[in-house]
Amino acid sequence: MKHPEPAFTKVPPQTHLDQKLSVCSKLCFAIGGAPNQVAGSATAFFLQIYLLDIAQINPFQASMVLFVGKAWGAVTDPIVGFFITKSKWTKIGRLMPWMVGCTPFMVVSYFYLWFVPPFTNGRFIWYMGFYCLYQTLITCFHVPYSALTMFLSTDQRERDSATAYRMTVEVLGTLVGAAIQGQIVASAHTLKHCPHRNLTTDLSLYTSENMFNIWTFFFTFFVSALDPYAPKTDKAIPFHKGFILVMKHGSYLTLTAAFLFISVAIQLIQSNFVLFCTYAVELREHFQNIVLTILMSAAVSIPFWQWFLEKFGKKTAAFCGITWIMPFTVMLVFIPNLILAYVVAVSSGLSVAASLLLPWSMLPDVVDDFRLANRNSKGHEAIFYSLYAFFTKFAAGISLGVSTLCLQPHDPPDVPHQ
Repeated sequence: MKHPEPAFTKVPPQTHLDQKLSVCSKLCFAIGGAPNQVAGSATAFFLQIYLLDIAQINPFQASMVLFVGKAWGAVTDPIVGFFITKSKWTKIGRLMPWMVGCTPFMVVSYFYLWFVPPFTNGRFIWYMGFYCLYQTLITCFHVPYSALTMFLSTDQRERDSATAYRMTVEVLGTLVGAAIQGQIVASAHTLKHCPHRNLTTDLSLYTSENMFNIWTFFFTFFVSALDPYAPKTDKAIPFHKGFILVMKHGSYLTLTAAFLFISVAIQLIQSNFVLFCTYAVELREHFQNIVLTILMSAAVSIPFWQWFLEKFGKKTAAFCGITWIMPFTVMLVFIPNLILAYVVAVSSGLSVAASLLLPWSMLPDVVDDFRLANRNSKGHEAIFYSLYAFFTKFAAGISLGVSTLCLQPHDPPDVPHQ
């Protein structure tokens, strides 16, 4: 009597997924995340001050745009994760069609997010709508891209190395986004008049964004997206059962809770740092250079944190990396000095690098732990990554909304429009 085939394939002792990843594969995977960070950096650092000082909407409306946009982006994370788990495998995998399909629309929504409409009464609705649309499309790209880590290799060291490559390139993307948009915002503050917008400068930003997205199309096709744990049958495991199993997994809940608060703290600093430098410590002319110093420090220190976590462990690296920022940030509040601001920027870059690298390096380990505990439940990688993004985005949205709402007494300078 012939025995039925098992529902899931067993991974052979030696497969191409067990072998060492080439530097080219790691770079191709890493470059795929650059466009998201170029745009995300510009919105994180400068959208708040742009809405207040350039778009001229009041602090309450700006807080609603930031909160609702972040909350909407958080809600779409599990929804996108659900649809990804329901997607069928194609010749380019199950994740790649999502990334390729949403990219052109993401560029268009990003363009209009930084466009000042000629009318004034409906600007709140304008920015609310395009920010929510942008968050939705970013989710459609980021959830499958981050989940792609699990399909690169079954070797933990190789995944950690690929994650380090990814974080380095993403920080460089953040650096590019902050540099370009920072110069635009800085010039807008120094100009006495805002003619019908710096169209040439803005177009260079949008052209850069389009170039990065073209790179995404090209490089991500060189990344293998085969699933070593994929079921042989087409019968999918119900999403709600996978969701319950994930939410009962203690390691995942602990990791998510820990980095949720860390992410909120970093995003609060990131979002309010430009306002703090502009109005609290009178470093208006230096804030863009300070931001670039933070990001350059973060980019350079990611290889150090990769070495540190391999040498001393990920928990020790997380503790040291996150606590490092605290004394230096307090010093800048009580001693507003230009030289000290640059010292704080370099020190903060170390913590920013740790906060970027470690959660994405530890999350695959949690997924592996889940697979060992639930051997018959496969294909839930998108649930892990989408729920992690949901919790961190939702908490960040609440904190940023409240933070901006506290600026209600803020009176932005008059910026005449022609």
